[in-house]
Amino acid sequence: MTLSNASSPTDLLPDVTRPAVRVVSIDESGQWLARGLADFRRAPGPSLLAGGFYSLIAFGILIGLQWVGLASLILPLCGGFILVAPLSAVLFYEISRRIENGEPYPFRATAAACLAKAGPLSAVGMVLMLAMLVWILLALVLFALFYGVSPPPLGDFFFGVLTAPQSMIFLAVGTVVGGALATLVFALAAVSLPMILDRDISALAAMATSIDAVNTNRAVMVGWAATIAFITVCGLLTGFIGLAFTLPLLGYSTWHAYRALVV
Repeated sequence: MTLSNASSPTDLLPDVTRPAVRVVSIDESGQWLARGLADFRRAPGPSLLAGGFYSLIAFGILIGLQWVGLASLILPLCGGFILVAPLSAVLFYEISRRIENGEPYPFRATAAACLAKAGPLSAVGMVLMLAMLVWILLALVLFALFYGVSPPPLGDFFFGVLTAPQSMIFLAVGTVVGGALATLVFALAAVSLPMILDRDISALAAMATSIDAVNTNRAVMVGWAATIAFITVCGLLTGFIGLAFTLPLLGYSTWHAYRALVV
């Protein structure tokens, strides 16, 4: 593990003081998930309680969309959830921080610590929410451009859309557009939120440092992003029930990624 002096896109922000970042190996990144699982085992109660709460909210939104006849929005919202998921894991970053420092992690104290950083956390959260809204809008616009109609009911989506002649081009364009947006969001949020909880740092400096960390460790972070996406999708495919486990696991693992990447 070494410090990086490589140039970064954030060099365009000369007035933003930010921490240095480390160069890590793929082997080191493989330990983040194991350490996250260890934290989950140390705090199973808070993990499942908070994770289950988010799972119930997501499931309620799913039922609500079906009830009002907007089930066609479920798929783009699932993609949007992946973009804002780092914000929903803030409580888990704080629990991992307390475990690392040997501090107790009762819910009230943990939540209070998160609320104390509400300003910069909210600033990053607004960026993530904006990205989600942009993604949903782009998904609807792309669908209209390729199919010229409103999205069909979810039950007819795969047959009515994916079997159409233009489906391959639609999926290719959607993948490129969604991938570009997801890459930007990942770079901004990879370590910025746990960093805000751990340090006295602005949202802009935290996001700039996160970009530095991703830019310095591109190969490692591509693999890490793929791991996060895979685990999140597994949680979504269970009807959001699996989020009760996957969200805390990824939150804890992200804390350890931050600790490894930022000096």
